[in-house]
Formats: sequence, C-alpha cells, structure tokens
Amino acid sequence: MLLDHLAVAGETLEAASAHIEQALGVRLQDGGRHETFGTYNRLLGLRDGLYLEAIAIDPEAPNPQRTRWFDLDRFEGSPRLTNWICRVEDIEASLGVFPDGVGQPIDLFRGALRWRMAVPPNGRLPFDNLFPALIEWQGDLHPAQMLRDSGCRLRRLIVCHPDAIELAKGLGALDHVAFDSGPAALRAEIETPHGLRVLE
Repeated sequence: MLLDHLAVAGETLEAASAHIEQALGVRLQDGGRHETFGTYNRLLGLRDGLYLEAIAIDPEAPNPQRTRWFDLDRFEGSPRLTNWICRVEDIEASLGVFPDGVGQPIDLFRGALRWRMAVPPNGRLPFDNLFPALIEWQGDLHPAQMLRDSGCRLRRLIVCHPDAIELAKGLGALDHVAFDSGPAALRAEIETPHGLRVLE
C-alpha cells in the first residue's frame, strides 16, 4: 500500500481551490467531473508521483441517488484537508484485512482514467473519516503523470486521532505518513517554491 493523493473538501470547488492556493502559493489545474458521485475537482501535481485534489459537490450535476464519497453530503464549514487516499494492488484482498466500514469497490472513470475505489455506504470512513480511502488504478495511466510540475513536494502527512496508535497499527509503515495522538485532523507539510508550508 502506498500513499496516492490527498483531498481538500469545500462547500464549493472555488473555496477548496482557494484554500490550497493560498496555503501553498501555487495554482491548481483543472480536473474534471465524477458522474457517479456528482462531484468535481481541481488538481495539483506533487513530486514522488503524488498529487493533491480540491473536491466539492458539483451544483450542476444531477443527484447521484447515492451517498457521495469523502462524506461530502455532510461537509460544512471552512475548506480543509479531509482525506488521504492510498493505492493498493488488489482492492478486494485489502478490504479483507481492514476493518469493517472501509467500503465496497466501485468502478469509476474520468476521461481516460479508470479506477476502483472503496466507498463506505454512508460515505464516512472509520476512525472519524481518517482511515485512508483505498484506490486501485486500472491500467498504467495515473493523474500525477498528467499534471505539470508545481515545484511542490509532500514532506509529511500527519494523521492526528485519539486512537492514532490503533489506526497506525492496522496500516503499517507508510512513506510520507506519520501518526500523532490528538483531536481528529490531517496536516500536510509541503515543500513549495516559497518554502515549507502547512496545509490543514
């Protein structure tokens, strides 16, 4: 399992995008729409094959008639870093060893991209939504390959949770990821052309 990308949610895509751009001092690229969940995104390429996405409910999309991923149906307040997504080789096998509530695989697409993602029926992941979402990319194409170099690199993602020890124990060692006991939150330390910045 590898860290794949990070997600910043907002009540609007403009708010989520502005939150990232103001924190890091760089511009995002257009992403696209996710018809299955009625959401859309903008993206920022990070080094080491990682990327960052701003995501929100698409007000022009029809109701998906299902709970949206990343708990977006219940999102409110200021935009913030809400989710981290890990890439797995076999999503079915991974779901067999992780706790209940991580979700069931759903086949998804956006343009030429194809992937499977585990989405909980209620949209909310275990550990107060701080368990990583699981993704299995189909084929060789990955969003990070399609994004320009922003000059940004993730130094460290800090996953804070009252049960951080239990959360970490179930996941094992992950590059770029550290765990800390405290109120549930995510914090990313990112090296940018303007120096080290923190995204929360």
